[in-house]
Amino acid sequence: MALLSANLLAPKITLIPFNSPSYHLPRIPTLPPTSLQKSLPNLLSHNRTAVAASSSSFAAATTDIHPQEKNITSQQSRSNWEAFARRVSGEWDGFGAEFTADGKPVELPEAVVPEAFREWGVQLFDWQTQCPTLAAEAGDPVLSYKLIKLLPTVGCEADAATRHSVEERIAGGTGNKVSAFGYDSNGCYVAVWLLEGRNGRRFLELEHCLVDPENREARVRVIQVVRVDEGEMGLERIRVFSEQWYGPFQNGEQFGGCAIRESGFASMAAVEEFEVVGVWQGTSVAVARFQTQQTDIFHELVVDRPEKSIRNQLGLVLLPKQLWCYFKQNKDGETWGEVGWLLNNGNAVTSRCIFLKDGRLQEIAIGQEIAVLNGM
Repeated sequence: MALLSANLLAPKITLIPFNSPSYHLPRIPTLPPTSLQKSLPNLLSHNRTAVAASSSSFAAATTDIHPQEKNITSQQSRSNWEAFARRVSGEWDGFGAEFTADGKPVELPEAVVPEAFREWGVQLFDWQTQCPTLAAEAGDPVLSYKLIKLLPTVGCEADAATRHSVEERIAGGTGNKVSAFGYDSNGCYVAVWLLEGRNGRRFLELEHCLVDPENREARVRVIQVVRVDEGEMGLERIRVFSEQWYGPFQNGEQFGGCAIRESGFASMAAVEEFEVVGVWQGTSVAVARFQTQQTDIFHELVVDRPEKSIRNQLGLVLLPKQLWCYFKQNKDGETWGEVGWLLNNGNAVTSRCIFLKDGRLQEIAIGQEIAVLNGM
């Protein structure tokens, strides 16, 4: 059967509205598709309210981080946020795909596959996507983006592609949906989103956004969907987006169509295990560490001392686009959610979240590493 990639139904998971009775968090406004940019000044004008989380085991996994008054105070931190906002904002177009917890690509639903593809026996795994993103440079930090999935098309009909779905997300402001957000001035970030699935199941989404150090107009976003059940955390599935910057923010009104510089990747070969397993030496790292009573949402990642690390097969998921996902629990009961992007000559960009045994977020880190030959 032929394998082709085109443009996933949105999973049956909903971002938990922070005004639900069990979580007592601020109400999330519903934004029309064209209101994202207009809404930011309003979002910035409102204060955020510190509130308490539920006492359930899942609430512990939300890291005790809740909306609070503005938390970027120093001149340097403000400058770094502004640099991050400039680099993350814009029209990011590309392709996205979903993978099982062991790295197998998930085929698109038959209902969205063009009849011509079905007749030819073509399997489709990728959505063509847009991700218009806007971060406020002035005022309190707010970041908003839309994930737009386009229906698969035959040939170059992509220039007139039809939207299948639009999902909006907001970090900061009165519409906040994130429990922690770590950022670097180079445009990389890690966001921890709280979600609710079917039958009251609870999930976290760990979104790792990594920018190519050699090309700031290319990035990947890898989202680890993590189920939280009676205090236990387990990897449910993985979503991957490979994106390129096409210009300033236009709220998704401009689309690259057939001129897009990306292509579907889900059915491509995964990174080789030997390229990931072994000893790695950090060359640079920036870290945010979280305290027990942490109340801030946004955290600038601060330069720290790089360390050596060892990766083995346990918890390792190999993905296309030279990506890997690492999800495991260590002997101390900590849960590690890591993503890596192998670039060239044994160099990689990595991102990780570490949760304590009780589910509280302990650390977010983004860094660069190089493979150590023969473990020396």
